[in-house]
Amino acid sequence: METTSGTLDEALHRLHLRGPEFRGFLANHGPMAVEALVRHGRADTVHRWLDTYETKLEETPPLRARITDADWREALGDPARVTDWTGYFAERIAERPWRDVLAQWWPRLLPGIAGAATHPAIRVGHVVRALTQDGEDAPRLAELAHALGYWAARHTLLPVTVTPSGGASPAEAIAALPHVPERNVMPLRGYDQLPGTPGWLGTVESLRVPGTPEAVPEQLAALVEAATLHYGAHGHGNGIMLVHAATAPNAVLRTLPALPHELWGPSLAVAWAATAAIVSIYAADEPVTPPDASSLTPEEVFGLATAHGDEHVIKFADTALDVAAAAPDGDDRALAAALNAVRLIESGD
Repeated sequence: METTSGTLDEALHRLHLRGPEFRGFLANHGPMAVEALVRHGRADTVHRWLDTYETKLEETPPLRARITDADWREALGDPARVTDWTGYFAERIAERPWRDVLAQWWPRLLPGIAGAATHPAIRVGHVVRALTQDGEDAPRLAELAHALGYWAARHTLLPVTVTPSGGASPAEAIAALPHVPERNVMPLRGYDQLPGTPGWLGTVESLRVPGTPEAVPEQLAALVEAATLHYGAHGHGNGIMLVHAATAPNAVLRTLPALPHELWGPSLAVAWAATAAIVSIYAADEPVTPPDASSLTPEEVFGLATAHGDEHVIKFADTALDVAAAAPDGDDRALAAALNAVRLIESGD
């Protein structure tokens, strides 16, 4: 990753002058996309990409009231308090090591991963990757405060408690998921249908969660792989929304190294519940053949995503390249899935 140029830090500074959402509920993907661009050697495109993306962003929402350790529960899940939450986490991170703050708040925030279609958790995953791989500095620590604050403000519980305890692999469980009756709706409306969807809870609880923390990363990586490959064949149900079925668990996977081991198993279970919900709401019923990626390198695929320019395409390609890097030689299915996002999502969506 190009770190000496400071491109990521410059981009984060620009983005921290804007709010986490626009047009009422759409997530600001800027911090996630620029981290992915820099990560894959495309730092030269970051500021030009931001010049266009910034035109649709909005000002930071006003402060309401300071959040404290005594009253934070009252503000949890209140999107109007998002700037208050950012201030709260900025104070905590200034007082203590960021890993300690993350470890304390992860179990509080994790159950609300479904909020804002999982975007806050994904934003956390991107900045934790930057902090763990590239080191700490003020813009990255500020980004962690923004990401955690967004998650706290949009904290949303699924309307059903999921406790996976079966023997199914992620690929088997995803393939067996039933679809909600009313498809391609706003996430909250889709979530509300999950408890009444026949077979949904049983299928979700069929996933195998390893009995030891050490085995969790492998199973979580298998979930990311299964969701990515599923997009290759079923992404045409909703090209944008189904991206998050893969990028959300990958964000959790990226965060695991910064968390205590006792949080790894619960993290897998919650990430799977979020993925299952998104697949059931947005995946197409019938599969199609994904594009042919056999002649392309991972770098060329990410280059196509960068040229396309949509933030969802860039983020999904970033995850797909993670999957491709772990795949056996000759297995280009993850790259094909990334090409499917390029094909399905219109530039500027």
